[in-house]
Amino acid sequence: MDDLPVDSVLVRRLCDRDESAFALVLDRWSGGMHRLARSYVSTEESAAEVVQETWLAVIEGIDHFEGRSSLRTWIYRILTNTAKRRGVREHRMIPSDEVQDTGSGEPTVDPRRFQSAGDPFPGHWWEAPAVWPAPESGVLGQEVRELLLAALAELPERQRIVIALRDAEGWPAEEVCELLGITAANQRVLLHRARAFVRGKLEKYYTQEATS
Repeated sequence: MDDLPVDSVLVRRLCDRDESAFALVLDRWSGGMHRLARSYVSTEESAAEVVQETWLAVIEGIDHFEGRSSLRTWIYRILTNTAKRRGVREHRMIPSDEVQDTGSGEPTVDPRRFQSAGDPFPGHWWEAPAVWPAPESGVLGQEVRELLLAALAELPERQRIVIALRDAEGWPAEEVCELLGITAANQRVLLHRARAFVRGKLEKYYTQEATS
């Protein structure tokens, strides 16, 4: 958890242009902001620019912060909006209003991979997923990292944000719900589907590695 001052104190210090307060939040949140921005844009440099633009917007807009959400949630809303605009310009993603993200539809894992009621072990795998090898070099690790970034870029917007914040940044479910304005149940569905999609990409990659 963040050992930062409570929002009321932190916001007052930021409004007073307290440089130590800005340094504190920059140090604490910039890394996570960069990782989330990177899932929207094409390069590390572009993600860094998104983070920089976000902090400039925070400095310019902090006097108008109304406290209707947590400070971190407010800043991350600015970040995601900035990253989405840049991602569209870079043709990395399509506008969110063109994405269907209902949280329903096809199952996350093909049911044919499991034994049915009349089989010896109903609900069990017909064939267990391949064992994923440990990365043997920094090159392989970089390949996996790029694969994960590509997989995140393919996800609908809300799924991308949920998995990035829950699994990479360790945000609690309640704060993710606040950021996206969704219910706890919807957040669970989005997270489950995002995890299943990313796991499928990794499974395919490692299966190919094992047979090559």
